[in-house]
Amino acid sequence: MSTWQNWAGNQAMSPAQVAHPSGAEEIAQTVKEAAAVGRRVKAIGSGHSFTSIGLTDGLLLQLDRHDRLLSADATTGLVTVEAGLPLHQLNALLMERGLGLTNMGDIDVQTVAGAISTGTHGTGRDSGSIAHQVVALELVLADGSIVSCSRAERPELFEMARVGLGALGVVSSVTFQAEKAFALRAEDRPMPLDEVLEGFEDLVAANEHFEFFWFPHTRMALTKRNNRVTELEPLSRTRAWVDDKLLSNHVFSLTCRLGSLAPRLIPGINKIVARALTARTYSDLAPHVFTSPRRVRFCEMEYAIPRADLPAVFRELVGLPERLGEHISFPVEVRVAPADDIPLSTASGRDTAYIAVHVFRGTRYDRYFNAVESLVAGVGGRPHWGKLHNLDAAELQRRYPRFQDFQAVRRSVDPQGLFRNAYLDKVLGPV
Repeated sequence: MSTWQNWAGNQAMSPAQVAHPSGAEEIAQTVKEAAAVGRRVKAIGSGHSFTSIGLTDGLLLQLDRHDRLLSADATTGLVTVEAGLPLHQLNALLMERGLGLTNMGDIDVQTVAGAISTGTHGTGRDSGSIAHQVVALELVLADGSIVSCSRAERPELFEMARVGLGALGVVSSVTFQAEKAFALRAEDRPMPLDEVLEGFEDLVAANEHFEFFWFPHTRMALTKRNNRVTELEPLSRTRAWVDDKLLSNHVFSLTCRLGSLAPRLIPGINKIVARALTARTYSDLAPHVFTSPRRVRFCEMEYAIPRADLPAVFRELVGLPERLGEHISFPVEVRVAPADDIPLSTASGRDTAYIAVHVFRGTRYDRYFNAVESLVAGVGGRPHWGKLHNLDAAELQRRYPRFQDFQAVRRSVDPQGLFRNAYLDKVLGPV
């Protein structure tokens, strides 16, 4: 491999060595060999992170051959998989066995290890991130040892490694607490943005999974409410194709390309799109509702803020594009999560709302993203580890109460910094 690029095309690397290990023992042997010659190690998944979290100039471990289902118990719901398994394949394997994850993000191309290590999440009133559904992990540490951890076994390592940023070792396998497969009723409904913000807490409280998309330069939002049901009423193939492939991908791609060629047209395009929004209701198995295809490539920044602060912060955000003189084609996404107990989770210790801002691939984003970052700083915003941000270890320590606890575990399992790279040096500091 000469050059590797991520999904968005904004990160690239030329590692000194690339390995495709299969099985924990092979991963461990590869790690030992790299350590012996002083070569740093980094595992990579599908490349869906927008940051440089997965880059290395040393040994790149691609886990595409380390992707098996190891066990699944339909009675207990415990499912163990190898770390390189993509989420969409995990969903398919679980459905075959009458099981499913409690919550998912809207993109399912990430690998299991990549998703949990960066804190990937969906939206949920009561259900947390993908990492929050993990009950056990197997890791290959810097000395080549293979260790298991859970709440009962090496609990201090387990609580840190669920969102470990790749800094503690190579995740080899993951055990999830799944549940019986279930269906969701999806209600997508356009609403005036002011009504959404005014009733935000009520909308979150009334729905198991609530989120909304706001179209910059307009006063309209698309709300999405997903709640459990027992009967399936899926979209027709024609409606699904029109909504999820034609409009959400092909037509949206064309409008983004047009906007990139003539930015002054973007506000008008967004107003047309907002007026064209229509309601739809359907019910399907949860993975078909949680996730959707994303073929239009973009760059993204996402910040987690205290949920109670969302309406006030968002009202300030609404006027940013005009104040900056920027034309933004991509909608802004808002999701929620309950407080969790994972030290470097963006929802650690507080009920959370997420604000995600995007720009079409190839578009300059620094002024817009920096302005949003400054806005959320006042409420202690925490950046998604796999999405663009500018914070360093000194600032992140102020925003994560257990930051030093993570550092202590990191020093104990990787004292020489075998798994460090430039990104981890910035966000965690030196080992």
